[in-house]
Amino acid sequence: MRSYDAGPVPLDAEAGNGWEAVLGGTRLPGVRMAGFRDRAAGGLHKRVLPRPDVVVVIGLGEDPFTVEGATGRQSVRSFVAALAPGPARVGGEHVECVELRLSPPAAYALLGGVFVRGPDGPVTGLDEVWGREEERLRERLPEAASWEERLALVDGFLIRRAARAPSMTPGVAAAWEHIVARRGRVRVGELAASCGWSRKRLWSRFTAQIGLTPKRAVMLVRFDHAARALRAGRSAADTALACGYVDQPHLHRDVLAFAGCTPGALAATRTDSPPTA
Repeated sequence: MRSYDAGPVPLDAEAGNGWEAVLGGTRLPGVRMAGFRDRAAGGLHKRVLPRPDVVVVIGLGEDPFTVEGATGRQSVRSFVAALAPGPARVGGEHVECVELRLSPPAAYALLGGVFVRGPDGPVTGLDEVWGREEERLRERLPEAASWEERLALVDGFLIRRAARAPSMTPGVAAAWEHIVARRGRVRVGELAASCGWSRKRLWSRFTAQIGLTPKRAVMLVRFDHAARALRAGRSAADTALACGYVDQPHLHRDVLAFAGCTPGALAATRTDSPPTA
């Protein structure tokens, strides 16, 4: 089984490393989509870092994925990974799948808020969220003649779900977008004021619809930018300053909490992982 480290890779028709990757277009905001196939049959063993988006993986074969995180280990063919509090490992053989990366507002609509309730393991089986619709979609995808047709099928499915989907409270969506725009350099009191809410009201509504507290969401978005900076070669001192940490020990604590390793170890990880949408 080939081993990979987490990290973004540019998406092309041929992604290298024995992986085929095809980027799909979608008409929905906050949704990115791609198809992946392990052409080299080397297997997947990937360490995944928390990111500020919700991941949906639709497996196209019979071989399940194995997902291991702080809360347990699961074997699933398709799954949803919510905004995660820590790192996880994903493995699989003969991998062929469609991966979606959803902003929290898009995930709330397309997944109906199910994912925010916190599964018993690191992920939630997609059949628990989409029910029979997931099974019917997964049966149709392998029959498509090309990746373009497969991704178009998924796009049409998502558009139909979006037409009858619940909407995130505008104030919560605005608070999330503010956190992202400020790269996590924002205080909870500032967020509440921007919504015209009390801190208590923001905390309650935001946590119920995003799945994280406002403070944890701020930390996650800030960590995401710090992780990218470290892996791009910036020093821990420069990263701490650029990303709004009080000092290097502050950066060290956050990296340890989210990545399970030190900033130096994170910076040393390889970036030639299987592609990510």
